[in-house]
Amino acid sequence: MTTFRVLLVDDHPIVRAGLRSLFDGRDDVEIVGEAATGEEAIALAQHLHPDVVLCDLRMGEGMDGVQTTTRLRALPQPPAVVILTTFDRDAEILGAIEAGAAGYLLKDAAPADIASAIRRAAAGQTVLSPELTARVVHVMRSPRVRLTDRELDVLRLLDTGASNREIARELFVTEATVKTHLTHVFDKLGVDNRARAIAVARRKGLL
Repeated sequence: MTTFRVLLVDDHPIVRAGLRSLFDGRDDVEIVGEAATGEEAIALAQHLHPDVVLCDLRMGEGMDGVQTTTRLRALPQPPAVVILTTFDRDAEILGAIEAGAAGYLLKDAAPADIASAIRRAAAGQTVLSPELTARVVHVMRSPRVRLTDRELDVLRLLDTGASNREIARELFVTEATVKTHLTHVFDKLGVDNRARAIAVARRKGLL
């Protein structure tokens, strides 16, 4: 039986401990190391040469899972990367796949599914549930919404419930400028009010 060498990457020690215990006693998976940050994962991967890296998507300060995946896949001996996270927004899934991740699983996945994902990723296969596959395909076929940095700033403040005046004060611009940015945001998102803008932006992974 082939044993796959796995590196765990998650900023929560309890999650890493849980994953390690999950594979205790299995002959086909060997946990060769743990990392709390993307930077640590890169260093360990170069030294340990894992077959697969199970990587969280959001890890506090420093590199996130997508950036870590990009760096891991650029190594001379690149491991397969499977994102294991609680976040399932379309933009995040697509970002991980575009960065080179072999798979994307949610942390409530069954242990058998995680073990299967490791085997399949190590074999060069893509690991996505039928539902996530359909969503990725849909997003890739849909026109991408591209907001400027300032439009994103306005949108994020809008999401906090801030008024135009409060947004203007926060960004050191006039209320007229805020209204102009909002008009552009509404047009790009295909909406006509603030609530719809926030809802659509969330669905598209912009917030």
